[in-house]
Amino acid sequence: QVRLVESGGGLVQPGGSLRLSCAASGFTFSSYAMSWYRQAPGKERELVATISSQGVVRNYADSVKGRFTISRHNTKNTVYLQMNSLKPEDTAVYYCNAQRSGYWGQGTQVTVSS
Repeated sequence: QVRLVESGGGLVQPGGSLRLSCAASGFTFSSYAMSWYRQAPGKERELVATISSQGVVRNYADSVKGRFTISRHNTKNTVYLQMNSLKPEDTAVYYCNAQRSGYWGQGTQVTVSS
């Protein structure tokens, strides 16, 4: 049974940090590139970052470059998103996705507010 479970979201003040995790099971995790997406109310889904199956970072959205870092531990079947210097416009539900697989997690809410 394929599962992607995001965690680590919450409420944080502007300038703060959060680390999101996505735990994968039920498929060959190390064979897939992984991405983080986010969606804010009333807005389209946005690609945040992508990392190759072997841990090479492919891209970041311009809005998060220099602040966010995507990484993965294939032995733990987990992909991470370290988010620093958070801004109110980062507020969204964050989802992880195994590229070209159709596999999505349930999402985790990130709220940046003072």
